[in-house]
Amino acid sequence: MTDSILRAEHICKSYDGVPIVEDISVRLDSRELVCLLGVSGSGKTTLFHVLSGLNQPDSGRVWLRDEDITGKPGAVSYMLQKDLLLPHKKIVDNVALPLLLQGMSKKSARDKASAYFEQFGLAGTELRYPAQLSGGMRQRAALLRTYLGSQGVALLDEPFSALDALTKGEIHAWYLDVMEQIELSTLFITHDIDEAVLLSDRIYIRGGTPGLIPSELVIEPPRPRGRDFALTPQFSDYKREILRLLDM
Repeated sequence: MTDSILRAEHICKSYDGVPIVEDISVRLDSRELVCLLGVSGSGKTTLFHVLSGLNQPDSGRVWLRDEDITGKPGAVSYMLQKDLLLPHKKIVDNVALPLLLQGMSKKSARDKASAYFEQFGLAGTELRYPAQLSGGMRQRAALLRTYLGSQGVALLDEPFSALDALTKGEIHAWYLDVMEQIELSTLFITHDIDEAVLLSDRIYIRGGTPGLIPSELVIEPPRPRGRDFALTPQFSDYKREILRLLDM
């Protein structure tokens, strides 16, 4: 048994004989927020495809609460960079989609999804369409949909990159608050070093191709960290260390 809610051990994945991910091991503990940070092309999204069960690794295993979920899609929720809300469906039906896929009736799925709308800052948007929402509201809806399809674990691939700086700061604070309320554990990909340091408990630093994880950095100040943290010498030290590890 292990304290980790999600872990991957010695994952390797190649395409057409070209190694993309090589001997990767990661873990995510309960209610932890962990970042996967690295340069483009280092295999981060490929690793997420393996963790989510969308792709079978060439070798290695993925475990969720000590159950082997290798190659089993649906065990862990995975949110891509774009919100991918269906434009012809109301927000409540977009959010309820994972519940419908699990076999729940439309009414029950709508009722269960609607119960979270206020907590996710979406009250009053249930019957609107995606085009009627701001970018930040659409992202909240996509995150709620991800949560409803999860088992307490969310994989987020650059979830905040499409937002402007002011909206991103607001969504950061909101997500950390909601994550604590619903006891969600999160593993997310970002290219934004500032975002990684502000949000993460731990940061996995990815190497080049094939993707390796030569380093893991623990961010000591507890979450949530105020925006003023970005102005501190400690924040600058973390950034400097990450840049050194990325050899930039």
